[in-house]
Amino acid sequence: MGMKIKYIYQQFISHISIIIVAFLILSLVFTQYVETLVYKNKTEELISYGENILRDLDRGSERPDQVINQYARVLFGRDIQFSVFDENIQLLNPIRWRGPAIELTEKEWSQLTNGKPIVKNYDLERYDRAVTLVVLPYVDRGDFIGGILLTSPISGTREMITEINKYLFYTMLIALAVSFLLSWVLARIHVNRIKKLQEATSVVSAGNYTVKVPSSDYDEIGELANDFNSMVSKLNESKSEIENLENRRRQFMSDVSHELRTPLTTISGIIEGFKSDMIPEAEKEHGINLVSQETKRLIRLVNENLDYDKIRSNQIQLFKEDIELIEVLEIIQDQLGFQAEERNNIIEIEAEESALVHADYDRLVQILINITKNSIQFTENGTIWLRGRRDGASTVIEIEDTGIGIQPAEIEKIWHRFYKADISRTSNPFGEFGLGLSIVKQLIQMHDGKITVESEHGKGTKFVIELPFR
Repeated sequence: MGMKIKYIYQQFISHISIIIVAFLILSLVFTQYVETLVYKNKTEELISYGENILRDLDRGSERPDQVINQYARVLFGRDIQFSVFDENIQLLNPIRWRGPAIELTEKEWSQLTNGKPIVKNYDLERYDRAVTLVVLPYVDRGDFIGGILLTSPISGTREMITEINKYLFYTMLIALAVSFLLSWVLARIHVNRIKKLQEATSVVSAGNYTVKVPSSDYDEIGELANDFNSMVSKLNESKSEIENLENRRRQFMSDVSHELRTPLTTISGIIEGFKSDMIPEAEKEHGINLVSQETKRLIRLVNENLDYDKIRSNQIQLFKEDIELIEVLEIIQDQLGFQAEERNNIIEIEAEESALVHADYDRLVQILINITKNSIQFTENGTIWLRGRRDGASTVIEIEDTGIGIQPAEIEKIWHRFYKADISRTSNPFGEFGLGLSIVKQLIQMHDGKITVESEHGKGTKFVIELPFR
């Protein structure tokens, strides 16, 4: 396993490395620039003095020795030595002269006689101390007639460059200290933000989906925090949904077990009675009818569950057509009229004669039967209205009853698959387990429609279906 380096140290090392490299390059460039600038100024100064001396000699208004002695008094005080010579290197030197002898190589002498000056920034070869050396040719009407050599010790120049480098070094140390501090602070800030994400991730992996981390749109870490919070919120929603589904599944299995136990016990008892001839002949037909009814009830429960799962997984196909609305409502009235009469209810139709609905016929009938049976179940000695009309680009169907209504807190829950609002609902042979209205909602959504419910407890309920016309 390789050696681990903490992210904060990686950040810190990268920051400091970049700063050090940048300073080294800057220091080298700056030192070179200062050194070049200083030597350039020194040589320009010597060239300027040399040209002035040659110009004054060329005028001839004063004797050469007077000109040389005047300049010597000024230049010697500034530690600048000079020698004037002719083409035969005969010296015309000032009083108190202690300047350098003229020692030029053949190449340099050839360069000088061709009228080109000689400049040496740093000369250690000819003299006992390091000097800056300049030799200027003295040319008259294109002929070389002599020249002037000027030297200045570079000890002062070197000291100045050393001083500059020293201050540059101090500046670099101060800058590094400040950079060190800033880099450490910045690295700590970034690492702390990442650490919070890491800690939050550990909390989430332990099953806690309520954790949040500080988020921002300032940088990528902030965006990552936003995405993390969004992910946790979705996980929390999924967990809640899973828990709800699990609770409903348990309730459903409990209800199924309870509801199936009675008919299965009845069927088993009657069959055992037939086998042992314990049922009188007069009761046999009643027993057979009871077995038949209970068997159909069990088949209906199983089919309703299978139907719901098919609808949820889009395994059914709709065959939409234009249907006369009043005709469908009359069919519902005929099919459920007997069940309504058993509870002293009346089914009334209020629909436009020419109103059409664009839907799958079988599924539309299934929707209306489910809702109407639901209304019949919770209405006694009342009225159920089936209404239909065209409303712009939609067909509106209403099923309204004068029944017991639904509590406001339970209205949204009625669409859940396993929901059972009241124990009395189990008396209804259809939708005992709340599957009826779940199927209704899924089918209406498959028709690109919508369903809403309005209810007042103790006064009745109204379901409103809107289906788009084509």
